[in-house]
Order: sequence, then structure tokens, then C-alpha cells
Amino acid sequence: MSFTALHRAVGATPGPVTDGLLDAAVAAGTTEANDLDWKGPLPPAKGLAQTDFPKDVAAMANSGGGLIVYGVEESQKAATGRVDVGEFNETYERSLRSAAITAISPPVFGLNVHRLKSADGKRAIVVEVPASIDGPHLIYRNDYFGAPVRNDSDTVWMKERQIEAMYRARFEERRHASEALDALFGEATAGRDSDKRAWLIAVAHPRIPVLRERMTRDRARYVWATTEPLALAYAGREGMHPLENVDRDNPRPGLRRWVAVSMATGDGSRWKEAWMSIHHDGSVTLAAAVGGHRRSRDSNFEGWEIPSSAIECAIADVMALIRTTAEATDNGSTTFV
Repeated sequence: MSFTALHRAVGATPGPVTDGLLDAAVAAGTTEANDLDWKGPLPPAKGLAQTDFPKDVAAMANSGGGLIVYGVEESQKAATGRVDVGEFNETYERSLRSAAITAISPPVFGLNVHRLKSADGKRAIVVEVPASIDGPHLIYRNDYFGAPVRNDSDTVWMKERQIEAMYRARFEERRHASEALDALFGEATAGRDSDKRAWLIAVAHPRIPVLRERMTRDRARYVWATTEPLALAYAGREGMHPLENVDRDNPRPGLRRWVAVSMATGDGSRWKEAWMSIHHDGSVTLAAAVGGHRRSRDSNFEGWEIPSSAIECAIADVMALIRTTAEATDNGSTTFV
């Protein structure tokens, strides 16, 4: 689910971008804002990189993200009606995504393109530009470049000090992301007997955490339940999956997180010990013993011996958990180690 400028305009709760939502916003005469830009017809697909589309996308990305809506008439920045944008196919959508990557530096990834159609057949295209921490996003025209940004309902060019501030923010974000990962890694490694056997520690943290509401226990259960089939699709059942050795059905509350504790507690099963956590901000952690696994029915590998299948299964599990948690918490780009 997402919460966009259209949802805000009509007082809707988070949810998908629908034609009914657009109709309600147009009927209310919603005015353009930092995160909402009304457009009439679509720009031509041929030479798209030379149109205003890259500038509009870069401006939204530099302003915290927002919607560019094609198929809406406006007067004095307020929506007045719908117009049909015409045929829109996969080729055109690829052109939009390509222009956001090739005509903007650094590229803007992760565009969401919504195709809408009203009851009377009028088609609209909503381009959802994600928030970005890679700004300033620049537009090049021959030997010149500029950094567009939204100023309420207008798109303007940044001044030198604004560009400087945005570069500083980018470097600060990278430092904070590194600190967040270090903190998660320190928590995940605490208490592990790594002097006796090898452990795989993996942590992930969203680059721009979305904090809407605290994740419920049932939601955490759902995330782990949807993670298992995805992990098995990645790695199959040839090895030991950490997901199979944590208590996913009864996650315990932690500090702004849910923890799936290890079920391998007996002396005969400690070789498959694993711990997982899902944080309310979308971060995830995995600590899994990968050394000393079972060699045969009555013997184990040494603690420093690591079966390749243990690594493959652990990586598959954590990558699947990153994906399902990102979807459940509406988080997009994730930095992880």
C-alpha cells in the first residue's frame, strides 16, 4: 500500500492508486503541490529524453518524491477535468523508465507507472517518482546542466547553495546508513560463539525508512510465511534453511522489532541454530550457524568447516526476507551487508 498526494487530497487511507481516487481528486479541484504535477497529453515517445519528462522526474526526485499525472486538465494549477492520453503500451512504459535512467544523473530508479481508465473511457497515466537520497539529480543540455526542484506548484532550478546542501545531505545519508548497518551487525553478532564455529551474519536497512505504523505480530507472521516459498524458489531444499529453525509462528517482541528465536536449543540440534528479526522500520537481521553442520547421523563437521549449501540457503533466506519485509513495510531501496 502507498500514501500519495492523491490519497492526501481526498482524505483517503493508504492504498493502491486507482481511477476512483483520481476522479475524486479532479472533482475536488485539487491544486498542484510539491508532490503533485498535473499534465495533459503524454509527451511523444520518440525523443522522450529531449522533452520535459526527465526534468519533471528529476524535480520530483529532488523534492522528496511525488506524482506526475498525465490526462488531467488544469486551470490556475487546479484540476478541472480529465482528458484521454491515448494508447499506452509496454514499449512506451519502457521508454519512460529508460529516460529516467539515461537522461538524469544520477539515474532515478524505481518509477511506478499506473494505468488508469475512467468509466467513460478516458485513460490516464500516473508516474509515481520515489523519494531519493541520491540528489541532486541533474539534467544535462549539451554543455550545460542544472538541478530542477519543485517549488510548490512550479518547477524551478536550484541555486548553487541548494545544490551544495543536497550534496552534503547525500554524503550524510551514506554515513548514517553505514552507522545503522554497523549497529545492526553488532546486535546480531552479540552472544554468538564465533570462536568455536562459523556464523553467517546478514543485516539490511532501508535507505529511506518508511515509518507509518508499528508492525503487528500477525503481520510479522505473514511476512515470514510468505518468505519461505520465495526462499525455496531461490535455493530449494538441498541444504539447511535457517527459516526452518526459527519460531516464525510465535515471534517475540523486541526493541522496535519482532524476533524469531532459534528452535535448535538442545545439544543435539545446536548445529542448526539460527535467529531472525524484522524491525518496524523495515530492517532485517539473520544470524545463522554455518560451521559444524551435520556430516552424518552420528558426526558433525568441524566448526571451521562450512558446507556450501549452508551459505546458499542462508543467503536465499535473508534475500527473500528483505524482499517480503520491504513489500510489507512499503520500503523500497535497501542497503545491506
